[in-house]
Amino acid sequence: MLSRIVVMVVCVSLAGCAAATPPPDTAQLPFAAFGTMDNDVGAANIASSAFASPARTANNPVDGARACAAIDYLAGQLSSPRWLDLSPLTKQEMLRARGDVRAVLGVPLGVPAQMVVGALLQFAAAWQAGNQQAALQFLVPPAFLNGPQQTLQVLRNLPYIPTANRASIDAANQMLPGGDNARR
Repeated sequence: MLSRIVVMVVCVSLAGCAAATPPPDTAQLPFAAFGTMDNDVGAANIASSAFASPARTANNPVDGARACAAIDYLAGQLSSPRWLDLSPLTKQEMLRARGDVRAVLGVPLGVPAQMVVGALLQFAAAWQAGNQQAALQFLVPPAFLNGPQQTLQVLRNLPYIPTANRASIDAANQMLPGGDNARR
């Protein structure tokens, strides 16, 4: 009888440990949100290009917003079963990159990914359509604590964010068929 109780306690303890780490918050996107049929690969390509050099998004808040949305989206999405073979180091890098990009934008870490990614993509679509006033309405608290004008200035002049650069390049490379998985 005592051995059954011990076994039950051990099983319950192990089950509790397995459930201790919830998956990262992930935004749900419409089809082709990043311009390709595969949102994950499109996001990785957009982010890796944009974060390689600040000059690539200079004076272009649309590209800056899409790149920031891509990092936030990938931080959660890379934990999906689809990317089981991706290096765990790359997944951790992307989570750090999410935090660093959010810090630059004035977005608190606790804000849901759906709110951040959705607002950035809606901003980009409205700005690109020429409706700047409507676009700015997406860059407001509680997601963007610095308000629309200051967030717009950041999106126009994204600084170099090393974690976003490294994580997005690693993710893009590893997503390729036969990609670089040497960082395991």
